[in-house]
Amino acid sequence: MYETKSQRPLPRTRFARRLALHLLLAAGLLAVSLAVGMLGYAVFEHLSLLDAFLNAAMLLGGMGPVNVPATPAGKLFAGGYALYAGLVFVVTAALVLTPVVHRVLHTFHADERL
Repeated sequence: MYETKSQRPLPRTRFARRLALHLLLAAGLLAVSLAVGMLGYAVFEHLSLLDAFLNAAMLLGGMGPVNVPATPAGKLFAGGYALYAGLVFVVTAALVLTPVVHRVLHTFHADERL
């Protein structure tokens, strides 16, 4: 997917497209994760969609839920979703930073004869 050290770094326009693709993938992951969280809170805690959105968004943002789970199923969902949200944070950061870090390292390690 990425160029090797024997290849030239991508031109800026192609790099911008690569970065935009990674940002789009990260946004998609966040949107799907938010939808799953909303669905879980609506089903297991019987929250309205607005309250389910608030709780899921707060967990994805690292703040914690607003409504304390009341049902055993809701508590299990909230715990699992909190663990999942932590992983989503790491994966999203990696998706966004990977093209930039690769370009910087590629520029430093490109063969001198290029």
